[in-house]
Formats: sequence, C-alpha cells, structure tokens
Amino acid sequence: MAAGALYLGSVGEELVGGAFASESKPWFMPDEGEHHKATWMAFGPSEEVWGRDLLSGAQHALGAIAKAIAAHEPVNMLVREDDYDLAQELCGSSVHLVVQNIDDLWMRDTGPVFVKNGQGELAGIEFNFNGWGGKQEHDADALVASAVNRLAGAQSLTTRLVLEGGAIEVDGAGTAILTESCILNRNRNPGLTKAACEAELKRLLGLDKIIWIPGIAGKDITDGHTDFYARFAKPGVVVVGLDTDTSSYDHAVTKRHLDILRSAEDAKGRKLEVVVLPAPSSIRPKYETKDFAAGYVNFYVCNGAVIGPEFGDGKADRDARAMLRELFPSREVIQLNIDAIAAGGGGIHCTTQQQPA
Repeated sequence: MAAGALYLGSVGEELVGGAFASESKPWFMPDEGEHHKATWMAFGPSEEVWGRDLLSGAQHALGAIAKAIAAHEPVNMLVREDDYDLAQELCGSSVHLVVQNIDDLWMRDTGPVFVKNGQGELAGIEFNFNGWGGKQEHDADALVASAVNRLAGAQSLTTRLVLEGGAIEVDGAGTAILTESCILNRNRNPGLTKAACEAELKRLLGLDKIIWIPGIAGKDITDGHTDFYARFAKPGVVVVGLDTDTSSYDHAVTKRHLDILRSAEDAKGRKLEVVVLPAPSSIRPKYETKDFAAGYVNFYVCNGAVIGPEFGDGKADRDARAMLRELFPSREVIQLNIDAIAAGGGGIHCTTQQQPA
C-alpha cells in the first residue's frame, strides 16, 4: 500500500478505519476550474465494444477532444500498443501517448479521482471500477486508476466503495452533488447504507455537504451519472440539464433534479443559483441511437477553455455556447462534434480526468 493510503474495511453496513490523513492535512477534491497540471484520457474504443459503425467516428472524436484540450494544457493519453500509430495520427504531436492496456475510453470513470491536501501533496482515489455494476468487461480498465496514479506520481487512496468519477460533482468548497441511482445501487455497493457511503465520501473528498439527486437506474450503462445532469460553474452556481422531450425517461428525472437543486443550499449555507441548460431538440441522424447522450452539461473545464459538444441543432447549440460564455467569461468556449461518442452513451467530460496542479 502506498504511503499515506488507507484501505477502509467494511463491518456490517458501516465502513470503518482511521483517518487516512492527519487532521492538519485533510484531502480535498479541487473544483475542476482550478489550474490543472494535465488531463488524462484513454484512446480506448475497440470494435468489440463499439462495433464497426461507431469505431472510427469515436476514435476521430476522441482525437479532436484531445487536440482541443492540448492547445491549453498537457494531455496524457493511454493507448494500447496496437493502436499507437492511429492515436498518434489522430491526436497529433501535442498529445503525450502512454502505452497501457485498456478496455475503453471513459477515463472519468476508470481513472483515479485526484485530491490534494494543504501541503500541496497529490493523491488519487481508486474507486474499484467494476464495469458500471458488471455491465461490461473491465479487466484492464480495473487497473487504470492505479496505473495513472503511478504515472502521475500520486499517492494511492483506496476504499471499499465502488463508483465512478462521473457520479461525483464538487464545487471545491465543501459541497458535492451525487446521484443515488449510481452510488447507492446494489450493483456497486450492496449492503452499505446511504449514511455510510456519505461519511466515506466526505472523508475522501473533503466534503461538508452532499446534495443527493435521484438520477435513474437501469436506463443507461452508468445508472445515471451526475456529470450528465448537474455541474458546478463555481461555488454557489450550478448548471442543470433539462430534457424537454416529454416522451423521454429523462424528462421527469431532470425536472425532479431542478426542483431539488433550486431548494438546496451549499456547504456555506447559500441557496444555489440554478442555471438551466436544455438539451437539443434534434440531433444529426448519422449516429442516432437509443443510447445517444444529447446534452450540453457534460462539458470539460480545462486551463483557459471550456470544451463542449454541438449536435447540429443550430439554435440550441448557439444558446449553449452563449450560456457557457456567460458562465465562464475568462475562458474560450470550444464546441466539437462528438456525435459518435454521444452515440456510445457519453460525452466530453466522460473521456477526461483532470490532474490538479
């Protein structure tokens, strides 16, 4: 076990263990908008997982995301040895490629969740990736978090909790928004109470308050990740997705999330300012699938820029761009066509993991 790490065991329904950092050196997860040392990604699409129709499009979209981020900060891209030449061609010379066995591209979920302490030390929490509750083969991806920690020179923090980084959204000032449908799901943390999960996450992430939103289980592979529904623009301000299609299962879910967040207060006792970012009303037909993740909330904040999607709905795309510019006035807003990745059920944020400076 790495120095400074703690493995928390389970007894009955509770998690037990001593403090993994001294009282004077607690770990905390910074806001995504804080300065990054690098972004981690994975050039992981395979025909086995993505199918022949989506594979090339997903690879090209991933390369476009990496190049857009690399214009603003270093990008480290994990890649299978057999895909190295293709990744180099699509990502360009500004992206640093690292050979590593991987199953897929979702670094937000497979990579470590980076935290820091007051002394500036870096650690990565390894949340025991299990293929989103056993829905996908993940032998290689289960080892990605520890591999990235080694490559980043970060201490490893271990826990019995099973979840993914996409389920976690923090403001860097003590507040998190989490989805019950993912973290409290029996396919990840059977037998653990909500109170036990909350106590452990507060300890790991340096939180004072958790705002739970329901999400929805069983409709997508993630069981409803927070980063598709709600994101902090800054402490006290949260961007919330709204599915206006009344025939969509997400319509009622996103309306419920709005109600909860509009009445919520953060760790400082401030009532949240909620900014609604509606989903597009139409998408380009080429990659349209039942799993298509059509929403603007899954943007990524990097040094000097916000990288978000566009879906070919002119008005909705323009409105989303204008809203992001208003929310992040000091950053360049870049929109990319990532339809092939959206067809696989995810977005730009899902492909990334920030390493704080």
